[in-house]
Amino acid sequence: MEKPEQLVFGLDIGTRSIVGTVGYKQTLNDFTVVAQEVKMHETRAMMDGQIHDISKVAETIEQVKRSLERQVGRKLNEVCIAAAGRVLKTVTTEAETEFLQETTVTAEMIRALELVGVENAYQRIKEETRGGGINYYCVAYTVIHYYLNGFQISNLEDHKANKIGAKVLATFLPDEVIDGLYTAVEKAGLKVANLTLEPIAAIQVAIPEKFRLLNIALVDVGAGTSDISITKDGSIVAYGMIPMAGDALTEVLAGAHLVDFATAEEIKLAAGTKKKTIAYKDIMGLPQKTTPAKVREELLPVMERMAKLVAEQILELNGGKPVSAVFIVGGGGKFPDYIECLAKHLGLPKERVALRGEEVLSFVRFLQEDIKKDPILVTPIGICLNYYEKKNNFIFVTVNGESVKLYDNNKLTVIDAAMQLGFPNEYLFPRRGKELNFTLNGNKRMVRGEAGEAAAILVNSRPGAANTQIQANDEITIQESTVGKAAEYEVRQLPEYRSAISFIVNGKQVVCPKFILANGHMVSGYYSIKEGDELSILGYYTLGQLLEFMDIPYTENILVNHMAAGKDEKVYENFMVECPLLNEAEDLGDIIASQPMSKAETEKELPSEENKTKGRELMVIVNHTPVVLRGKETYCFVDVLDFYPFDSSKAHGAEVVMTRNGEKAAFTDKLEAGDELELYWK
Repeated sequence: MEKPEQLVFGLDIGTRSIVGTVGYKQTLNDFTVVAQEVKMHETRAMMDGQIHDISKVAETIEQVKRSLERQVGRKLNEVCIAAAGRVLKTVTTEAETEFLQETTVTAEMIRALELVGVENAYQRIKEETRGGGINYYCVAYTVIHYYLNGFQISNLEDHKANKIGAKVLATFLPDEVIDGLYTAVEKAGLKVANLTLEPIAAIQVAIPEKFRLLNIALVDVGAGTSDISITKDGSIVAYGMIPMAGDALTEVLAGAHLVDFATAEEIKLAAGTKKKTIAYKDIMGLPQKTTPAKVREELLPVMERMAKLVAEQILELNGGKPVSAVFIVGGGGKFPDYIECLAKHLGLPKERVALRGEEVLSFVRFLQEDIKKDPILVTPIGICLNYYEKKNNFIFVTVNGESVKLYDNNKLTVIDAAMQLGFPNEYLFPRRGKELNFTLNGNKRMVRGEAGEAAAILVNSRPGAANTQIQANDEITIQESTVGKAAEYEVRQLPEYRSAISFIVNGKQVVCPKFILANGHMVSGYYSIKEGDELSILGYYTLGQLLEFMDIPYTENILVNHMAAGKDEKVYENFMVECPLLNEAEDLGDIIASQPMSKAETEKELPSEENKTKGRELMVIVNHTPVVLRGKETYCFVDVLDFYPFDSSKAHGAEVVMTRNGEKAAFTDKLEAGDELELYWK
């Protein structure tokens, strides 16, 4: 049969054997295995999934490679491999981002949120391994759940939120594990095309995505380790491992029958067949016999212990609750009694724990007629399939002159390289200036500083951004982000600044501006609020302040709420003031103030007949004191001298200082309603 141009070569480098698979994928739901080869290690060059003798492992890889090359009739140069779960560290963390106001969530916000979770996980790994001399690399992460305003949601993008969150499962491998695998493969004359994790490879085949909504455990029982994965709500939510598998059974038989490891392995495999007796020679060269039933009886205690450890790990990874079902793959899981032991320790019916071999390999076609669809093939085929899904590998890039090693998940960005280097995440994004904290009427207020500039990023000398995708050998330069301007806020920017207070004077409503105090001192709207300031917007006038605002002299017969009052009496909102002097005035309209806080109302013209003689009123604030100007259609700064007591006949200093709304002014400057003026000698 004619083979396609591109063939995928996958190697499952196990503790007892190396399984090589060559195949191809033409449609979404099929995979064709062209050639398959299994080679046992001649020595214990690997233990518990870890390479101990790189040269010996490389020799076995080369033997598998040459056999497969003969079968397919072409040279094999690249290979896909997987790292064992024994050295895998997983961390589940949560990340959260709050917004000052309701915000539409973008893809960039989600990406930043996820990376905060990964960074939190990385910091935990560093703390847990502090002083161990081992460098760990994040090889993959999975978002278990997103949260919108505290509620779980499947997709955050385009939703409006005050707060978003994510629960992230991050996986890490130590550097020496990757280096050992790469070195063994390279010594065999191959280049790594893709690296994945054994639990991920196994779950790729054994639990398709359509089943991941269910709470299922996958146990890959090899020779040295039992790797565990948990699915729930459509995601892989946990990985785990126990350092006990098929070799533990073999070691028991070696001691019980006084044989070497290889002979004990043969006895173990024969116990799973229909043979009535098992013949072997012990280390003394004497012929011996046993039965499968006897072997199973000898192995039952260790089988119980192994199943108990796996069950405890599953329960721990699943939050203390039993899973709905368990799928078992790998050669170690085929031994009689294992399924029953595991089901018992999990408290599950036996039918809920099952070997997955032929059932999950139904989409796989083998060109070799003698190949049996077996659980041992699940992981190597998963390694091949992972090539099509992610095409992962380790790559090297340069960041600010330093070489950085990254696990390539086909979507690496500048931020991934920066994080691996240890470049602080906050130095990539705009940093806000110092916030301003103060109190207003006893309530805490905070004004955020301005956002700075994002990091200046170059990728291969071209402008880039934090989310710019990167490839092997890229040269990245990052100039850290800047801190924005510290928060600045003036009293006039307070929403409450334009508020007013009204009183009833002789049955007429008088509307006045509220006074604002900063640390007990009256300030203007142009006062720049300082850190820790205590601001108050007074809800009252003293009687003296009210009379001064209305240009009425104080007399002792003025009443507040029908009672005699002094100048310091506090007059609150809608208090009634009775002023005999005001009743004697010829025209109340000449005394009663209009609303000074609204420009439209302050500039409102009087009736046309009156306007011919009186003009319009205009309220300004002079040296923090409200002053009403009357009698003209328009007003200049010099008109203030007719209504505000200022001694201009002789100098009290070198010059007169005049400002309008914080800027230098002249006597001829036109005034507008609400202008804040300063007038004093310097």
